[in-house]
Amino acid sequence: MEKIDWKQVLGWGENEISDLTYVGYSYVKEGHYHIALRFFEALVALEPDNLYCMQTLGALYLQTGNHLYALNYLEKSLKKDPLHIKTLLNRAKTLFLLGYKKQATAQTQILLKADDKTIVDRAEALLMAYS
Repeated sequence: MEKIDWKQVLGWGENEISDLTYVGYSYVKEGHYHIALRFFEALVALEPDNLYCMQTLGALYLQTGNHLYALNYLEKSLKKDPLHIKTLLNRAKTLFLLGYKKQATAQTQILLKADDKTIVDRAEALLMAYS
C-alpha cells in the first residue's frame, strides 16, 4: 500500500506545518495534553520523519496514560536518535509503568551517568518510585 503524502494532498508547506507545531506546542505549555496530542498526531501523519514531533507525540501519550502508544513512538524516535536523553528518560518511565521493571531499571541505570543533572535527578526519582 502506497503512503499518502498529506502535505501534497492539502497543498501545505513549511509555514502551515510551523503554525500547526506552534499551536500544538502552545497546548503542551498550557497543560492541555489531550488537545496537544491531536495536533502532534496530525503532525506525525503530515511529516512522519519529523523527529521532534515523534518524540513529543510519545511524551504526550505517556502523559495521557496511553503507555503502549507512548512506547511505540518513543522507540520509533530512538531509532532515529538513539542518544536523545529526554526520550530515553520517557522510555524508562514508560517501561516502569508497563511493568517492564528489569528493562526500565537497566535503562535508568544508564541515565544515572548522564551529564545533565536534571536527567540524573529524574532517573533517581524513577528508581525510588518504582523500586
